[in-house]
Amino acid sequence: MHIAIAGNIGSGKTTLTEILAKHYGWEPHYEDVDDNPYLNDFYNDMQRWSFNLQIYFLNSRFNQIINIRKSGNTVVQDRTIYEDAYIFAPNLHSMGLMSTRDFENYFTLFNLMASLIQPPDLVIYLRGTVPTLVNQIQKRGRKYESNIRLDYLKRLNERYEAWAEAYNLGKFLVIDVDNSNFSEKKEDLNAVIDKINAQIHGLF
Repeated sequence: MHIAIAGNIGSGKTTLTEILAKHYGWEPHYEDVDDNPYLNDFYNDMQRWSFNLQIYFLNSRFNQIINIRKSGNTVVQDRTIYEDAYIFAPNLHSMGLMSTRDFENYFTLFNLMASLIQPPDLVIYLRGTVPTLVNQIQKRGRKYESNIRLDYLKRLNERYEAWAEAYNLGKFLVIDVDNSNFSEKKEDLNAVIDKINAQIHGLF
């Protein structure tokens, strides 16, 4: 089974991935952040590096999904391939940070990859307002994230909401992270786990 966690930068995807992997004994697959050769350059010059970064993520996540399905294990994945295509790449394009030529090239490649994979059995969307995201980004203190602009986070949030509204590829669970501190409060985590159990109950 394939469980994927979606959400904006700072929403708590990696934290929840770790917690669920431990709780259920699932195999975690993390976003390739520390070894990503483009992230630093991207945050310093988004226009120059946006296409390179998005292609890197697309390739990385496509490989992850192939490996998840091959493994036959139950896997919890930090971020989905759909977020890159429907949120991050179009946002960069609309902000003038990715050319139309590059965006169309990227999206053609995504469509081909999407036709070759199965969607996750369950997507968990961590929804958070910009102040909550900023607070969590500052807390973890990644140097390259100190340059993220508020308008960038806000635009991403708007796209996340539109994507969540239209998502129809399988089961979809929304967790409001403004009102759920699942990393520190046991009762909040238990509430999240109860919701996940209700969703996956019919999948086995």
